[in-house]
Amino acid sequence: MSTFTELVSRTVVLRERNIDTDQIIPARFLTTTERKGLGRYAFNDWRWLADGSTNPEFALNRPENAGAQILVAGRNFGCGSSREHAPWALTDLGLRAVISSQIADIFRSNALKNGLLPIVLDDAIVDELLAQPGIELRIDVASRSVSLPDGRHFEFPLDSFAQTCLLQGVDQLGYLLKQQFAITRFENSRLTAHPPQEFHHAR
Repeated sequence: MSTFTELVSRTVVLRERNIDTDQIIPARFLTTTERKGLGRYAFNDWRWLADGSTNPEFALNRPENAGAQILVAGRNFGCGSSREHAPWALTDLGLRAVISSQIADIFRSNALKNGLLPIVLDDAIVDELLAQPGIELRIDVASRSVSLPDGRHFEFPLDSFAQTCLLQGVDQLGYLLKQQFAITRFENSRLTAHPPQEFHHAR
C-alpha cells in the first residue's frame, strides 16, 4: 500500500443507491487472488454492453471522468457479500476514496485494509456532491476532513488505527511487522524479569 495523507481530485458520481459488491465486481470474476487487473471488471455489467463494447452512458466511461480518484455514490454503498475483491477492483481502477451517506460495514473494513478510504458524510452534503459531478475535492487524512472549492470543510469518522495505517501506507500485518523491534525488546525484557522455570524430571 502507498501512503495516503492527502488527495486532491475531481469526483465521479454514481447516484444509484444500494450498490452491492456483486455490482462492484460480479461473482464470476472472483476466481483469482491477484489484485492487479481486477479494475477491468469493476462495475463490469454497467461498463460494458452485451457485445463487449464500452457503454458510453456509464459515468466511469466518460472522457471527462478519466483520472478521477474520488467516487461519490448513493446511500448504502458496498452492501451484499463480504468479498475483498470489491475494494481490490476499485483501487486497481484508480479510485482512492468513496464518499456516501452510508457505507456497508464489511465493505468499509475491507476497503481500509486495502488503502481505499471510505468516507461517510451527512445526506445533505452527499446529495450536494451527487448533484455536482466533477467537482474538485481535497481529502486530508490527518484532519479527517473533506474540503470543497468554496472553502467549506466537513469532518468524517475514521478510527485512529485505520488512520495510522493509511498515513504510514501499511495494512494491519504491515503495521505489526513495523513493530518487530519493539516486540522483540518487550519479549527480551519480560524474559529477563521472569526467566522460565527449569523443570527436572523425577528419577
